[in-house]
Amino acid sequence: MSVTQLQASASNAAAPVLSPAVVSASGLSRHYGEGDTAVHALRNVSIEIEEARLTAIMGPSGSGKSTLMHTLAALDKPNEGSVTIDGLEITGMNDKQLTKLRREKIGFVFQFFNLLPMLTAEENILLPLSIAGEKPDKDEFEELLARVGLKDRRSHRPSELSGGQQQRVAVARALVSKPTVVFADEPTGNLDSKTSDEILQLLHEAVESYDQTMVMVTHDAKAATIADRVLFLADGRIVRDLGRADEAQILETVKEVTLT
Repeated sequence: MSVTQLQASASNAAAPVLSPAVVSASGLSRHYGEGDTAVHALRNVSIEIEEARLTAIMGPSGSGKSTLMHTLAALDKPNEGSVTIDGLEITGMNDKQLTKLRREKIGFVFQFFNLLPMLTAEENILLPLSIAGEKPDKDEFEELLARVGLKDRRSHRPSELSGGQQQRVAVARALVSKPTVVFADEPTGNLDSKTSDEILQLLHEAVESYDQTMVMVTHDAKAATIADRVLFLADGRIVRDLGRADEAQILETVKEVTLT
């Protein structure tokens, strides 16, 4: 199903059956600085991310959406509150424990790909397993390469790939270790509209085909239409929580949140 078809069916979709939460946060607060000059990025945020669902996080610039994702993904620590991933409380972990957690439980897709230029596409995809001293199942890896459309580009380095192909490498790298959750930070922000649709389709297929739990930060209402749930942040708080929604509904909610 294309992104356009997903948009068309979103408004008619039944409310999803709740799945177990694999990522949860309670009472998250994050501020930078002290006193009158302090910037409060998160204010007492609590959230549960359901298994095998795609949750989109939206909000105006400065709303706290990136800070929330970084905190949930163990890239930043809250001043208050707790985060749990796959039953593990992570806010008290030391750097070594967090590194192990990110390697074993978390996949990342970034706006600017973050590929190693000296490695081939295949080597970049396999990097998480290489670091962990593991080898992929050959059949599963070949199926993943085929799904992301990179079988004929596996030996190419990033400089020999288009932006869309580089993001396909990044998506495959995030999926190859079968993480508990994938965090995607503006995954289409550096791509043209056609390539963006292709990447969004890949992300949607990862949830549908692999039961992959995914959290996506985006400013793009069209991108958010692939999500099972759309959270809206403003001034460091979750102010709206939508189920599956079409582009018009999302844009209207963005407008309401921005004017609040």
